[in-house]
Amino acid sequence: MCSRRTIVAILVVLFGLTAWPAPAGAQTRAGFGGPGELGAPVEVAGLIVPPSALQPAGRLVRHLSVDEAVTLALEQNLDLRVERLNPLIQDLSIAQARSVYAPTLSTTLLTNNRNSPSISIFDGGEIKVTDRVLSDSVDVVQELPWAGGRYSMSWDGSHRRTTNVFTSFNPVLRSNLNLAYTQPLLRNLGIDGPRLQIAITRVNREISDIQLRRTLVQTQRAVRYAYWGLVFAQSFLEVQRQSLELAEESLRNNRTRVEVGTIAPIDIVEAESEVARNEESVIIAEADVDRAEDQLRILIFDPDVSDFWSIQLQPSDSPILQARTIDVNAAVRYALDNRTDLDTLDKNIQNTDTDIRFYRNQRLPDVNLQVNYSLSGVGGTEFLRGEGFLGPITGTEQTSFGSALGDIFSNDFPNWTVGVTVAYPLGTSAAKANLQRARLERTQADVTRRSLEVRIAADVRNAGRNVATNLQRVDATESARQLAERRLEAEQRRLEVGLSTSFLVFQAQRDLGAARNRYLRAILDYTRSLVDFDAVQEVPLGGPF
Repeated sequence: MCSRRTIVAILVVLFGLTAWPAPAGAQTRAGFGGPGELGAPVEVAGLIVPPSALQPAGRLVRHLSVDEAVTLALEQNLDLRVERLNPLIQDLSIAQARSVYAPTLSTTLLTNNRNSPSISIFDGGEIKVTDRVLSDSVDVVQELPWAGGRYSMSWDGSHRRTTNVFTSFNPVLRSNLNLAYTQPLLRNLGIDGPRLQIAITRVNREISDIQLRRTLVQTQRAVRYAYWGLVFAQSFLEVQRQSLELAEESLRNNRTRVEVGTIAPIDIVEAESEVARNEESVIIAEADVDRAEDQLRILIFDPDVSDFWSIQLQPSDSPILQARTIDVNAAVRYALDNRTDLDTLDKNIQNTDTDIRFYRNQRLPDVNLQVNYSLSGVGGTEFLRGEGFLGPITGTEQTSFGSALGDIFSNDFPNWTVGVTVAYPLGTSAAKANLQRARLERTQADVTRRSLEVRIAADVRNAGRNVATNLQRVDATESARQLAERRLEAEQRRLEVGLSTSFLVFQAQRDLGAARNRYLRAILDYTRSLVDFDAVQEVPLGGPF
C-alpha cells in the first residue's frame, strides 16, 4: 500500500489550485481562476491537467480559447453560411415581385393574303377580290406602382395592295398610334395584388435578417456548450486516469504485502478487478473526449480543409467560478425587447394586417376609369378621279410612309373615348371570406404573442434559477469531494494498522472518483447555465457571454 506522503502528493496534483487573476470587477471564488498559458499545465475545472496528457503524439494541436472558438464558428460554421444566404434570396424575391411594374415591349410582323368572292358591285371585283397586307406593330404596356393604374401605347403600320377598283389608294400605307390608361377608383386603388406581394416580401426580408440574428446567438450558445463539454470530457478523462493510477498503486502495494504475508492473496484479485474496472472507465472517457472534440470541430471548422478530422483541439480556457448578480426582472424585460421569436411574430402580424387591408379593399366594387386616345395617318398611291361618282382616273399622286406618320404628328385625325366600367360580384365573394379568415388569424396571432411572452418570462426566470442552483451545487460537491479525500486518507491509515480492508479502501477510492466527477459536472452545469441565461435573452454579439 502506498504511503501517506504518496497519497497526499497525488491529491495535490489532482486538486491543486492556482491563484489566477479574475476579470476586472468580478468577485472570484477562492480556488478558481482564468485561462492557463499555452504549453504550461492547464487548470481545468480545478484540476491541473498537463497538456501532454491530453495530446496524442504526432498530431497537430490547435489551442483555442472559448472566444476564439466562437470567432471561428462565426466565420466558418456551415449553418451560418446557409442562413446568411437567406437575406440575399429574399432580395431577389423583392426584385421578382417588383418586376411586375417593368414595362413590357412586344412587336408583331404579319403578312396576310386574302381572297374573297365578289357578291356585290361595291366589292370592286368581277369574281373575287384579293388583298395582300403586310403589317407590323409595337406595343408597350406597364403596370404603375402607384394607385394601381395601367397604361398602354401601341403603334401599328400596314402596306395593303388590293384588286378592289373602288379603292382610293393602291397600295395604301396606314399608320396608327393608340394611347390608353385605366385607373381603378375603388377596388385596387389603395392596394392591389402586386403591392400586396411586394409588402409581404419586404417583411419576409426583414424576417430573414431576424432569423440570421437568431442563428448567430444559437451558434454562440452551441459553440460555448461544446467547448465546455470538451473541457469537462478532458477533465473527466484525467480523473479516470488518476483513479486508474491509484488502483495500480494499490495493486503493487497488495502484491508486496502478500509477499511479506501481511494480507491474503485474495486481496490481489480484488485489486486486479479494481484496475480492470478503472481501465474500462478510461477507455470510455477517451471515447467521450473524441465525441466532444468532434462536436466542437463540426461547429467551428470548415470541413473542406485537409486537416479537418486530424487536428487536435485543446481548450486553453478553464471555467471561472464567480459570484454573478442575476437581475431576473431586468433580464425578462431585456428578453421581451430583444427575442427574435417575438420579432418574427410581430413581422408575421404585420403581414396579416397587410392581408386585412388588401381583402377589405377587394370587397369594394370594381370601378375603373378608362381613357383612350388614338391618331391615324394614311399614305401610298392615291388615284385622282374626275368629277362625279367613281369618275374616271385622271392620274395618281405618290405619298410616302412619312406622310402617314406626318398625319399622326399633325393630329389631323384624333379619336378619343372616356368611360367608366363598374363590376360587382353577386352573392358571397372570395374577398369577404378571406377577410374574415385574416381577421381571425390576427386575433390568433395576438393570443399567440401573449402566450409567447409568458413562456419567455418563464424561461428567463428558470435560467436565472439554474444559475443560482448550480452555483450552490458547486459548493456542495466541493465539500463532498473534500470529505471523500479525508475518508480515503482515513481508510489508508486504518489499513496500515490493520483496522481496514482493501475492499473499504477501494470503495473509498471509487467514492472519491465519483465525488470528483460530480464536482466537475456541477462546474460544467454552472458554466453552461450562465451561457443559457444569456442565450435565453438572446444577448447579441459582444454581449456578456
